[in-house]
Amino acid sequence: MSYPKDMPDLTHGDDAAAVNALRSSVMRLSRRIKHQRVDESLSPTEMSVLGTLARCGSATPGELARKEHVQPPSMTRIVALLEAKGLVRLEPHPEDRRQKVVTQTEQAEAMLEESRRRRNAWLAELVAGLDEDEWAKLRVAAPVLEKLAHL
Repeated sequence: MSYPKDMPDLTHGDDAAAVNALRSSVMRLSRRIKHQRVDESLSPTEMSVLGTLARCGSATPGELARKEHVQPPSMTRIVALLEAKGLVRLEPHPEDRRQKVVTQTEQAEAMLEESRRRRNAWLAELVAGLDEDEWAKLRVAAPVLEKLAHL
């Protein structure tokens, strides 16, 4: 990976240790949050697809495959599983009748809302154990972490 000329080298010394600690803690926290699921019958990938549909709106299976970084045949299988569970529906593409558009159902919306509520409650319990200075630092870091998640 190349960095701008004025960017410090983050692969050595204290910066490397900070990058390592950030990676490790984000991964560990992510795994713990994933365990706060409402529907254990859905795979993390299926949940991710539903989350993408909630954030971005309806999409073709090909668009979902690109956003989820999976191969189109894999996405076709995932969409079929979600459709069988009543969480998405396939509709004709408005401009290209050869394609379908994947739309989440009200059942999926309700499940995602409950999942968010449960995960937020769990995380709020953890945050309650922080002191005010630690919580203030996290509030400032949240937009930066959001930016990293979408780069």
